[in-house]
Amino acid sequence: MPELHHFLHDMGIIFLLAIGVVLLCFRLRVPPVIGFLITGMLAGPAGLGLVEDLHVVEMMAEIGVVLLLFTIGIEFSLKELWQIRRPVFLGGSIQALTTTVAGTALALVFQLPLNTAIFCGFLLPLSSTAIVLKLLQEKAEMNAPQGRLSLALLIFQDVAAIPMMLMIPFLAGTQQSSESSGGIILLKIAGVVALTLVSARYIIPWILNQVVATRIRELFLITVAGICLVIAWLSSAVGLSLALGAFIAGLIISESEYSHQAMGHILPFRDVFTSLFFVSTGMLLGYQSLLANAWTLLWLLPLALGLKVLWVVVASRAVGYSLRISLMGGLMLAQIGEFSLIVGKLGYQSDLLSESQYQLFLSMAILSMVFTPIAFWLAARCGRWLPERAVSVPSGEAPATPPRLIIVGYGIGGRNLAHTATIADIPYQILEMNLETVRQEQAAGVPIHYGDATQQEVLNHLGIAHAQVLSIMISDATATRRIVELARRMQPHLWIVVRTRFVHEIDVLYDLGASDVIAEEFESSIEVFSRVLNRFMVPHDEVHQLAADIRSAHYGVFRQDSPQHRTSNQIAVRLPNVELTSVRVNSNTPLEGVTLEHSQLRQRFQLTVLAIERHRVSHAQPGPQWLIQAGDILVLMGDNEAIQKLNAFLDQIDQEPHSRTTSKR
Repeated sequence: MPELHHFLHDMGIIFLLAIGVVLLCFRLRVPPVIGFLITGMLAGPAGLGLVEDLHVVEMMAEIGVVLLLFTIGIEFSLKELWQIRRPVFLGGSIQALTTTVAGTALALVFQLPLNTAIFCGFLLPLSSTAIVLKLLQEKAEMNAPQGRLSLALLIFQDVAAIPMMLMIPFLAGTQQSSESSGGIILLKIAGVVALTLVSARYIIPWILNQVVATRIRELFLITVAGICLVIAWLSSAVGLSLALGAFIAGLIISESEYSHQAMGHILPFRDVFTSLFFVSTGMLLGYQSLLANAWTLLWLLPLALGLKVLWVVVASRAVGYSLRISLMGGLMLAQIGEFSLIVGKLGYQSDLLSESQYQLFLSMAILSMVFTPIAFWLAARCGRWLPERAVSVPSGEAPATPPRLIIVGYGIGGRNLAHTATIADIPYQILEMNLETVRQEQAAGVPIHYGDATQQEVLNHLGIAHAQVLSIMISDATATRRIVELARRMQPHLWIVVRTRFVHEIDVLYDLGASDVIAEEFESSIEVFSRVLNRFMVPHDEVHQLAADIRSAHYGVFRQDSPQHRTSNQIAVRLPNVELTSVRVNSNTPLEGVTLEHSQLRQRFQLTVLAIERHRVSHAQPGPQWLIQAGDILVLMGDNEAIQKLNAFLDQIDQEPHSRTTSKR
């Protein structure tokens, strides 16, 4: 019970303090990550000393990192990971090696012993997986080129931390056990990879199918959490990190059809424990250490961060990323990460670092983490204002047939649009920043090019002067704004259609020259309310008009919470096991001015008229001599085939607006 009392005391103090600090940061427009770091500095032993058991907090923080990497793995897939294998292995190795050499050379300049200098080099290349991926998720940039680049390099860095830790005993001059030799570690890693592939293909899907069949919500949650923790533990047991094991577990879950359900269960726990990670990191540092090393930090920290940015840019350019994306990735990965803290602690315990050197390293690491949200802000600005001549251009000859449609981005939306354009025989060209995707699709005959659409030469090369429509289907908000502005300046009559995930981007994009902005959140809302109104027998023409009005007003009804339209139909029919439909009779439809007997609704379409609403008055079971007038709403009953037949007939009529039907499904 005393242990439980201390645990509740520490957690209560941390959460209450975090509430106040994060609320204050919100008022000051400071990211929550910095608020949690400040909370840790205040609550830690070097601050107010409010937390009694730091070990428990650190343990729960590590669970947060595990859950964060698990959810990242769920959002990814083995196929997507294979697509970024080049930046992972080639780009990651270049970045890790060059940054380590640069850090070692910097330490040698200050006349540190060679073994200590090499160890200092190990501390520099590792970035913060937890912070970077958290900010990428918050900004919805995981699928943007800079997000995929950052993830690729972070994956390699997490793996690279293993040989770095294995090298510490050699650098410290101590004996290394045969159990942790490099060959044994490589065999264990190969075993984990094999287990991952087999589990993703056979074992985990079978287990989840059995669990889901029980329809026990608690059992599903326990199973998902168990898979995450067991694979993370196995990964740690063979010398990998817990976080990397959790990422592998997420990849395995992502291959099943239950990945979204698993994500929904894990997210609340992830957010709580990840917050504790940032708090525990802040606890490592106190104001005394900052004051003692203030002058050294003033020049050493910018120098270290500059070296990290430089070599990320070099590695990214080496694997084919544009300078704009490379620089954005470099700024995002500029901080010193949590695995560096682990490596640094091992080095300190092995006497590779003195007490003062270790405190200086801690100060640099945590301040660099605090700097990360600012680095993301700088990355967005650099992405927008980087000179166009510095961006890559696509290789190959210009398209022989000028495209009528240019598609920027070849994700799911871009693929669907390209498929539709192919069916409609519309000439199109695609721009994509994923080099592996470009190579694969070019081999399949797809008219796709590698290039950055934020560059004027790229769009000219692709034939924007002859295009009629530009469709922007990427997740990078900064690049999207720049493409819209550039394309509008180059082609004033171009129709620019933009997809965005961000509500606040709608007005900005229209101001920059977008012709049509599709907001994912609002479009899903339109689809939902359309189906709900259909269920209540509101005529399709009214539902269609309402949706059109909302889109034409740039979703203003949703954003202002002031609906401007009301449907007139109040009929709500609930009859099981039948198909019902309603249709409004317009003045120029063939149904207007004829009796029910001569409308041929029964003879031609096999539909029965149950009721007619006129001037908001319902008339049940009208007779065959009922004269149909414009404005009448006919409630019809029939099977799905009959309803579809009537739909097809009315859709062929050239009228404004079209008369269509809506069904109860």
